[in-house]
Amino acid sequence: MRVSQTVLLLAAWACLAVSHTEERMERSVSASRMAQLRSRRMVGGTLAPSVPWQVMVYLSDGVLDGGYAGGALISDRWVLTAGRNLFVRKSRDHIQGKEPIIPKVYLGILHRDQAKASTEVAVEKIFLHPGFQNHSDWDNDLALIQLKEPVVMSDKVTPIPLPEMGQNLTDTWSGVISGWGWGVYLNAAASLKFLILPLVDNSYCKAEYEGDALTPDVDDNMLCTGAREFGENVCFGDAGGALAVKDTKTGDIYAAGILSYDKPCRNNKYGVYMKISSYLPWIHSVIRGDTEKSSALRSEAIAKMHTWQL
Repeated sequence: MRVSQTVLLLAAWACLAVSHTEERMERSVSASRMAQLRSRRMVGGTLAPSVPWQVMVYLSDGVLDGGYAGGALISDRWVLTAGRNLFVRKSRDHIQGKEPIIPKVYLGILHRDQAKASTEVAVEKIFLHPGFQNHSDWDNDLALIQLKEPVVMSDKVTPIPLPEMGQNLTDTWSGVISGWGWGVYLNAAASLKFLILPLVDNSYCKAEYEGDALTPDVDDNMLCTGAREFGENVCFGDAGGALAVKDTKTGDIYAAGILSYDKPCRNNKYGVYMKISSYLPWIHSVIRGDTEKSSALRSEAIAKMHTWQL
């Protein structure tokens, strides 16, 4: 009888030990899955393949000295980025009256340590949008960077088109954004990451940020993305990156927006972009090299030709 009781006790202990082991294994697997999810969180993001239009706009290694951010190559001599990326301190109070800093620009890189002389392209001039920060930190947050020499195109360096007439986001549900964002703890990413984010109606982000002086006053010149299922989102340092979308009718890829408000991280839900289609007249006028007289000269020439033909 005693032997029998001993055997039963040993069996019960073995079952309990197995049960605890299985529980620990389940907890370990669960923790591993959560770690994988956390590791994917610009907050997150997935390591990017080659993104040939991605530009690094660099002021310094340290975020307190201006840091570095994104940009989009839109032709062989032009980069489009957020205007705030060209200043050390980003708020309107600190920027008003100051000239933008000429940044270093790097093309065709996937990792921060590739930002060196061989991948740098020289900058000729900076053009801030004339309405940049008119009323708030986020107004018309765009700048064009003119490069000194045309870029040689390759499988690593290729511009992204701008939207054309008739292209809109009516049937487009998501966009792709890439960047070297610093993350919520200001820890810089060593490699380029990307996220596929859902496009949302402006009314949602407008309602979310309305009345908050530290967030954009969302208008028709902007567009918004939401967070992913597990909270992955854009974060500090991703500003200037292009929101790349696919035209559902033609299959063409183009840049729908340039990221401006890159501070959602884990705290806010919506990233806010300058909607490129709203700024095409300004972009084209700068790239053409228009002066203050250009529009009047064109109109005068056409008027004379119509008159002389009669």
